[in-house]
Amino acid sequence: MSDFQKTPKLNTEDPDRDSIKGLGELLYRHLQPDTSEKTDLQKSIAKVPVVEKMLILSVLKPIPWILLAIFSFSFFWDFQGVETTIFGLTLNFEGILKIISVSGMIGFLTNWIAITMLFRPLKKRPLLGQGLIPAHKERIAYRLAFAVSEDLINPDLINQKIKDSKAIQKYRKLTLAHLKKVTTTIEFRKDLKDWLMNYLRSIVQKPEFRRSISEQLLQEIENSLKDKVLEKAALKTYTFFRGQSLNELIEELLQNLPVTAERNFNFLDEYLDDLPRKIYANSDHIDEMILQVLNRLVNQLNVQKLVEENLRKYDEKKLENMIRNATNEQLKTIQYLGAVLGTIGGFVIWELVISLIFLSTLFGSVYLIDRMLYK
Repeated sequence: MSDFQKTPKLNTEDPDRDSIKGLGELLYRHLQPDTSEKTDLQKSIAKVPVVEKMLILSVLKPIPWILLAIFSFSFFWDFQGVETTIFGLTLNFEGILKIISVSGMIGFLTNWIAITMLFRPLKKRPLLGQGLIPAHKERIAYRLAFAVSEDLINPDLINQKIKDSKAIQKYRKLTLAHLKKVTTTIEFRKDLKDWLMNYLRSIVQKPEFRRSISEQLLQEIENSLKDKVLEKAALKTYTFFRGQSLNELIEELLQNLPVTAERNFNFLDEYLDDLPRKIYANSDHIDEMILQVLNRLVNQLNVQKLVEENLRKYDEKKLENMIRNATNEQLKTIQYLGAVLGTIGGFVIWELVISLIFLSTLFGSVYLIDRMLYK
């Protein structure tokens, strides 16, 4: 008995379902790509560097503590009685430490309060109200979804990116190479032949299938022998000596179909050998068909609705975490810059004219240098 005849039969109660399931499992088992190798996407993700803390943030972070230390020190000594004259202008330094430290801490605290009010309180309070972002969550979700769908991920842009990336051609070549590798293996061909034998056995065991085929063949034979008296007589003579009706003879042949197919399975090897060449010869048509399918799928996507629905599902805390994760270092930098600007404001309060001259010279020089470097 051959290997095909040893293969167990399918469930005859529902052979079609079992056959499709068996074919799916066969293809999944053999065509599944090697997961031990990383895909290009995984490799590209692995290469993305971890974002380091901004250098400016590490410089600005100690400033509020320095200002607090200067403010505390000013109670013990704050240039009492110290003054000097520059170009005829008398400068009194008494109280300068307290002025600049208080101004700097006020700048830091006002920025901290402003940023905190973006997110807190999460829930609406009777007196404190609610944070700006939680209070306008619905509007933010709508506007963000609208911006994403119009400017960032609209169907036209996705379709153009698909074309520009040549991803379809690339993955078609990879798939073809993998398919060629799989279809040449003995294991795959043996499993495929086993499945075909099982499927043939399952369908020829169904009386309704044999009856339907035999009726169609009988009709074809009658039509072809309609005006051929000798051939019709020879057929009746043959069935008479066989002791079977033509219908019974056809059904018997159908029952032997799996054995006949087993003897002629070489055609399957030839087909699998030629399959990669046929796919390659029609690669342009395949790429175009895949592109059309992707275009239809993309055009059916409502990106705005998808983004908006997902954002609406976020509670206030999750929305805060999402925004903070994306802008946390920038928000902290704004807080600490408030301390720097407040300190500069303290110098302006202490001596208006000299501070304005100094600041104008400093900022003017920075602007000119930046402009020269930019050009």
